[in-house]
Amino acid sequence: MVERAQLLEALLADLYGPARLVEQGALPAAAVAGSPEFLRPMVGTLPRGGKFLRFYAADVGRGPDGRWWVLSDRTQAPSGVGYALENRLAMSRALPDISRTMRMERLAGFFQGFRTSLLKLDRTGEGRVGLMTPGALNETYFEHALLARYMGFSLVEGEDLAVRGDALYVRTVAGLKRVDVVLRRLDADFADPLELNARSRLGVPGLAHVARIGGVALANALGSGLVEAPALMAFLPRLAIKLLGRPLALPHVGTWWCGQGAERAQVMEHLDELVVASAFGTPVPGIGRRGSVLGADLAPQERRQLSAVMARRGADLVGQDVARISTMPVWTGDKLTPRPFTLRVFLAATEDGWTVMPGGFCRISERLDARAFSIQRGDRSADVWVLADREVPATSLLPSPDNVRVRRSSGTLPSRSADNLFWLGRYVERAEGTLRLVRALVGRLAETEPASSPLVLRLITLLSSWGAMPRDFVGASPGRYAIAALTRHDLPGGLPQVVKSARAAASVIRDRFSPDAWRALVDLEACLNTPVPTAPTESDAHERADAALRIIAAFSGLASENMNRLTGWRFLELGRRIERGMALLRFARTFAEQGAPRGALDVLLQLADSQITYRSRYVVIEARGPVLDLVLLDPDNPRSLAFQVERIAAHLRVLPGRDPDEPPPRSERIVARMRADLTAATAESFDIEDFDALEGDLAQLSDEIAAHYFIQGPAADIAWPGQG
Repeated sequence: MVERAQLLEALLADLYGPARLVEQGALPAAAVAGSPEFLRPMVGTLPRGGKFLRFYAADVGRGPDGRWWVLSDRTQAPSGVGYALENRLAMSRALPDISRTMRMERLAGFFQGFRTSLLKLDRTGEGRVGLMTPGALNETYFEHALLARYMGFSLVEGEDLAVRGDALYVRTVAGLKRVDVVLRRLDADFADPLELNARSRLGVPGLAHVARIGGVALANALGSGLVEAPALMAFLPRLAIKLLGRPLALPHVGTWWCGQGAERAQVMEHLDELVVASAFGTPVPGIGRRGSVLGADLAPQERRQLSAVMARRGADLVGQDVARISTMPVWTGDKLTPRPFTLRVFLAATEDGWTVMPGGFCRISERLDARAFSIQRGDRSADVWVLADREVPATSLLPSPDNVRVRRSSGTLPSRSADNLFWLGRYVERAEGTLRLVRALVGRLAETEPASSPLVLRLITLLSSWGAMPRDFVGASPGRYAIAALTRHDLPGGLPQVVKSARAAASVIRDRFSPDAWRALVDLEACLNTPVPTAPTESDAHERADAALRIIAAFSGLASENMNRLTGWRFLELGRRIERGMALLRFARTFAEQGAPRGALDVLLQLADSQITYRSRYVVIEARGPVLDLVLLDPDNPRSLAFQVERIAAHLRVLPGRDPDEPPPRSERIVARMRADLTAATAESFDIEDFDALEGDLAQLSDEIAAHYFIQGPAADIAWPGQG
């Protein structure tokens, strides 16, 4: 495998450099130029550090005769290593005794060496390495988040990054910070919409320019996906002799590029023994939805169609020997059964050369037909052990205790992470407010409050204004409204949609999130997705709302007790405090206005979770002045508006980027005005205009925070050659 990695590295260096292999006829030009992974803007570029490949993977299979074969190469952005790591961690948790007693080689040393080699490329001395992901919608995003957390890298998306001059920066709440090394998990074609794929919304405009001039080290380099094309596999045996001076020790499946007449004729002649596939991994019309066809499975009409495609687009096709994979014993149901498997092995470039991970990612097919086996189609995975003949010392990614510099900060917070934490706080608080409204509604109905009473109608109207009530319920019972708010996915303000938004915000910051807090959000979504009884009652709605509120309380406790008081926690808190303040004002405007129906003040206390405090402080029945004082003006009540404003002010004062010599930013001035208004106000003086003004201040404050700290400005500002 090391030999193969060396060959592919040498091949990339020639194809993007002097191109002698093409010039001398050792490699057809069409087999290179026809690949969409041959990036012309990168021709003539030597990556910083001198290596195109920093990480390499290959899929290998064992034949029935026991020989191992390379099935495919992975040089673009090899995936699977995170899943292999997760398999090992899961196995260690599930079978700790076996893991301790078996002399298996540990994986941490491999990751440690790879991490060290990337940190050596950092010229800033800050150790800031970004792991660039396409985003949470990518099928391997879980792996990206796991690797970023495990290796101590920042998980970044294209919109987190910006090019300024000849350098790459990450947008943080403290301004732009230099990123000198990027572990790329985004396909190169999408990495730069300015010079590569103009339709990409995932990359960074100007990234190719910065990489070309050495302003950033990319692992792997842009254009490295060129050598994973099956077309080039046909030429590797003779290229190995030319570039390495010896044949490859580990063979790969026989491959014939159909861009040459003799090879094309041979493929058609032996079609029953071959699979025909795309030469460059891109769809070819007439080659099936999977991008490959088995010659033996083709009907006569299909053979004629394939022959026509071959004659017209032979350069886009390869013929390969049908890989027949041996089996391994797999426990299915109550017995062992044979199943085909492949193994993905991983190599990392370190200061001492290529290092092979002592393990791998094993995929096991559920089908016995090894010909049709695909590593990506819904099969099982397994942990792979490499056993040692000695005691294996413990290794860790953590540095030696003697080399750790004490610090109490986790680094700067990317603007996108701050944005998502802020909105996560808002969504969770919005979910809590909606749940309290639903519980108040069904609670009133359970107390024999008439369905047409003014109080019930106000609760329904408020839920409707939040988008939590369906408009197609004409004359429906309030109980049905409550169930709909808890279960309907088509309501923009219904609980399922709000919680879905919260989970979506959390999913893109999982590297900054505790597993327990994430599980709380998953449990909340599962709670709301529990099947509804055929004839749901108000009691069912009350129980569901209670269960969901308990989970939100658990999430709040985890955030309060387990998150360090750093910038990320402050943005989460800001989102929660702003949303809670806005909800309180809407509650007060609805249930504490002059002439509100009987029982409205009690509902307000219930929604503000302040009933016990009011009962202990006032023996008398609810009165507007004392209730508003407790809910809006009492700075010692953690549920009051005044308390929210005080916490917002405290967080804003310590956010990064604030210059003490400059006038306070607009956000702080808004909060200062609110504090002054609340301090000077009396409960009896509050009216509708006051509620509206304060809610408007909070909405304006939210906009100011977004404008100041979240992603703004152009993605690229490049001084091109010839510009002044």
